[in-house]
Amino acid sequence: MPKKENVATATPAVADHLAATLRRLRAERGWSLDRAAGETGVSKAMLGQIERAESSPTVATLWRIASGFRTPLSAFIQPPVHHEKPAFRSAGALRDRPASDAMWVAPLFPYDAQLGFEMLELTLAPGYERHSEAHLAGVVEHVIVVRGAMEVLVDGCWHTLNEGEAVRFPADRPHGYRNLGSEPAVCHNLICYTGIAVPEAARPAADDLRGVIGKSVPGR
Repeated sequence: MPKKENVATATPAVADHLAATLRRLRAERGWSLDRAAGETGVSKAMLGQIERAESSPTVATLWRIASGFRTPLSAFIQPPVHHEKPAFRSAGALRDRPASDAMWVAPLFPYDAQLGFEMLELTLAPGYERHSEAHLAGVVEHVIVVRGAMEVLVDGCWHTLNEGEAVRFPADRPHGYRNLGSEPAVCHNLICYTGIAVPEAARPAADDLRGVIGKSVPGR
């Protein structure tokens, strides 16, 4: 029997949304579980467990699935949106545990194809450490610490970030996050998708936006 990453650690609502999103993405592309496993690097057995809401994947696994399907990470937490009007959001109302990691996520602004980014609030439990594989070329992460202190692994070195400090780095290389303190660390994580990392469903919107910008610049 295949080993499950973790069971009943993500909240039921998030697990159900993740399962439904994965099934929908596969159906839209006409992919079998074998094809999805090949594209994402996640085993067929694990994908099946996630689709049946029987397993809570790690954040690293969610990233592999998102990259394989060319979709934003936040799509597995909340559907992508397009805000044409001012949007007021509360981290306290949105905060949830979407994976088996000891990290809570509030999708302050899920991915918006017109803007090309998503903004998450991350709460790292004391002792939490995550090493992330390289994402697609064109993914750029911004981390701004809003409470406590944490460390970010960039270019092979751990860097301490205290409250009010920030870092931006290309996420198409291995990186990581950790909280060595005794209190939770809270940060905002702004993730931009550019170039080949632009989600497939968002490519027409992104191309349209670039066209509008190009027309507004004299000499083009």
